[in-house]
Amino acid sequence: MSRLDLLAVSAVLAAGWAVHTVWMVRRLRTARRDPLTGLWTRDAFTRRARRLLRDRRAVVVLADVDRFKQVNDTHGHAAGDALLSATAARLAHAVGRGGVAGRLGGDEFAAVFIDRDHTAGQRLETLARVLARPVDTAPEVHTSVSLGWVRRADHPSEDLSGLLRRADEAMYAAKRSPSRIRRARLGQLLASVAGRRPGRRGAA
Repeated sequence: MSRLDLLAVSAVLAAGWAVHTVWMVRRLRTARRDPLTGLWTRDAFTRRARRLLRDRRAVVVLADVDRFKQVNDTHGHAAGDALLSATAARLAHAVGRGGVAGRLGGDEFAAVFIDRDHTAGQRLETLARVLARPVDTAPEVHTSVSLGWVRRADHPSEDLSGLLRRADEAMYAAKRSPSRIRRARLGQLLASVAGRRPGRRGAA
């Protein structure tokens, strides 16, 4: 085989490997995205969230759709899917490109963003109102989304799992509040074993 032939074969192999690499990267990226909402899955969200938590200005948010089972039972799964997709899109828009939003499972979502201008409370109050708006593709569905949130700076020694548990407790309290939003308390966790609220699916 001549040198030119060897170069041609090498070029073809290199091109084939490059195409394969691009394909693999796309497959991995797709695997890390929730197929319904397009948000990061739990593992992918966790990796990105931990990086953001290096900044003391980080805010951790947990969101849960209220009466989601009732929506599915009354209006059907298509309406439920539309509600989840809209909730995901609105949450991702609220945290912006500098933050991260993920679907932890079912109707539960989490997000982390950097509160650079110290307006997290106002931003999340606005988000709660936006999340309560009817979905364009399912206008008959009327529900709300409860939000629990916690500042990284308030609990500097805790990791993502601990902060999510605090946000979870706050979210549970928000479900009993007219505002549907609650900031985590500064004291000890109220939950029982492993810091989880009884009946919850757990945290990352």
